[in-house]
Amino acid sequence: MTTQSLLVGSEMLQADELLSLLHRYQLLPQVLRAKVIDEAIAQFSCTEAEKEAAIAHFCQRYQLTSKELQKTWLQQHHLTEAAMQELAIRPVLIKKFQYAMWGKKLESYFLQRKADLDQVVYSMIRTQDEGLVQELYFRILEGEQSFAAAAQQYSQGPESKTGGVLGPVPLSQPHPVIQKILSASQPGQLWEPRLIADWFVIIRLEKFLPAQLDETMQLWLLDELFESWIQTQIQTRLQSSNHCVESVAA
Repeated sequence: MTTQSLLVGSEMLQADELLSLLHRYQLLPQVLRAKVIDEAIAQFSCTEAEKEAAIAHFCQRYQLTSKELQKTWLQQHHLTEAAMQELAIRPVLIKKFQYAMWGKKLESYFLQRKADLDQVVYSMIRTQDEGLVQELYFRILEGEQSFAAAAQQYSQGPESKTGGVLGPVPLSQPHPVIQKILSASQPGQLWEPRLIADWFVIIRLEKFLPAQLDETMQLWLLDELFESWIQTQIQTRLQSSNHCVESVAA
């Protein structure tokens, strides 16, 4: 049986030693990730136009604007031109794999995730002075002071620097109590002060920005699904590799 080995400096490392080193330095997940992607995209290809566009984009990204610069870059990274072209078209092939895997399920997945993807812009004043927060609420309600001016002068969080305005942020990001308030709000609705996590808080929804399944969102969701899938694949293979390392160690 042929034993694979790698010469590193003056040391010849055997395959089992390489596997142990990958584990020790926590590099195995990166290797497995690349391997899983290789297998996933193996059945896909690019048209000549897609390939040319991908290579042009790659060269622009790394500022390889001349043949000399490309040659220098290849030497620095110990790559051939063919290997560089493979790197360039890899994102295109990954995207094709993503659409093949989840393209038809995107709409249902979007609806499933929509509540977490909707965004809000809201204003907040927080203070630990209960008497002050009640006074500020009535000043704002009666128009005696603007929300922004009150926030800048009295709010004790970083929102004081923006006149109390926060966002756009995903609706799922704020404190659960604030999420509930914002979910039930109409733009401009001012809420009475309430105690949330040791702070007396005044909330006002400024804008509700519902998520749209546009091209940007589609790409984002595909990446999210892909990342979840690939992490599962890596964990499965890591468990198998652990058995291999244990067998070698035994």
